[in-house]
Amino acid sequence: MTNQSTIDKLIEMRLTAMADAFRNQTNDPAFKEVPFEDRFGMLVDIEFNSRKNNRLKRLIHNAGFDQPEASIMDINYSSGRKLNKELINRLATCEYISEHRNLFITGATGCGKTYMACAFGMEACKQYYNTRYVRLPDLLIDLEIARSEGNYKKVMAKYANPLVLILDEWLLLKPTESEQRDIFELLHRRRKKSTTIFCSQYEFEDWYDQLGGDASPLADAIIDRIAHDSYRINITSIDAAHDISMREIYGLDKTLRE
Repeated sequence: MTNQSTIDKLIEMRLTAMADAFRNQTNDPAFKEVPFEDRFGMLVDIEFNSRKNNRLKRLIHNAGFDQPEASIMDINYSSGRKLNKELINRLATCEYISEHRNLFITGATGCGKTYMACAFGMEACKQYYNTRYVRLPDLLIDLEIARSEGNYKKVMAKYANPLVLILDEWLLLKPTESEQRDIFELLHRRRKKSTTIFCSQYEFEDWYDQLGGDASPLADAIIDRIAHDSYRINITSIDAAHDISMREIYGLDKTLRE
């Protein structure tokens, strides 16, 4: 069997990284002195790492992050905001995901909620957890369209199934009765088997009223499905007069760069 025949078979089996590595080995005289077991181990390692890297790229791409460059390492702790670094580092281990616990990130506009949520989402992808980012207004529109087109269950599954779901702009606007039913159905399906990260301008104590309060039969049920054993990060200002927008710090505000 010729080396080219071996390479062709590897490519046919979609072991392209291994094929390239084997080609490099055959063309490099130095490898003739390397024992077969070591050479074979190198080939397997190259193919294994290639597949892991490709899988990570797909997870990040499919997550649809609003800020795909977000990184836990780049979170700014000196921007005039109260941040619990110990808690953030603990959450970065993704242990809360394996425990199916939720995360609430709250704070004013520009405080860095979305960046932080996407950074946690990136860490989830690095652990090979299926992750998805979506703005709640977009999700509700998506479900409404799906209802009219007859594929509601399929679209609902798109948001209910990921192990990690980031819901940005959570309750920015008070949901209608129909939207509340969609929210309830989504959170009911995700309860105790997945993790949801909620980003909101409103603190958790205000969510009940945003859901309609006592006038809504679903407000209590929705809160009940997300409140238990949840971690909370409330980004507050140390000195509001000297606050710097996190959008400016991370270079996300185009108007500040023009």
